Parts: sequence; C-alpha cells; structure tokens
Amino acid sequence: MASIERMTITMPTDMAAVIKAAVDGGDYASTSEVVREALREWKLRRVVQSQKLAALKADLDRGLDDIAAGRVTNFDPKQIIARGRKLLAKP
Repeated sequence: MASIERMTITMPTDMAAVIKAAVDGGDYASTSEVVREALREWKLRRVVQSQKLAALKADLDRGLDDIAAGRVTNFDPKQIIARGRKLLAKP
C-alpha cells in the first residue's frame, strides 16, 4: 500500500459543504475519500486534455506539411455550402 501523507487544505465554504453533504449522504465514508476521488478525476482529465492537445498539434503539423508541399486548394465557401445542401437534400 502507498504511504499516506496528512494534509490540511483550505477551500470556499460552498465546496466544503458539497464534500460534507457527500459524506453525510453516505456516498463516501470520509472527506478524504471525496478529495481522493476528485484528484483521481482531475488527473484523468489532465491526461485526456494532454492527449487531445497532442492530437491537435499533430493535425496542425500535418496541415503545415501539406501547405509546405503545395497540397492545398483554394477555400470556396459557396462550394462548401452547396455541397452541404446537396448532402442534406438526399433522402
């Protein structure tokens, strides 16, 4: 089992009330459990955000490579709108 470190944290009253309500409602055995779960969710969200950012950067790099290699076409919004309307009109 991982070692445990005791911490004291400060938070707004409304956030503390949410944690206490979760414990009082029986969803968690302690305030520490609530905070640990919140931190696990936060860490997971950061990993997902990092993965999305890496994918976006890769897309940008591919686009810049396409521009450098001359693999581009002129942007024609009228053509895009017409194509979209045609697709929407299909049964």
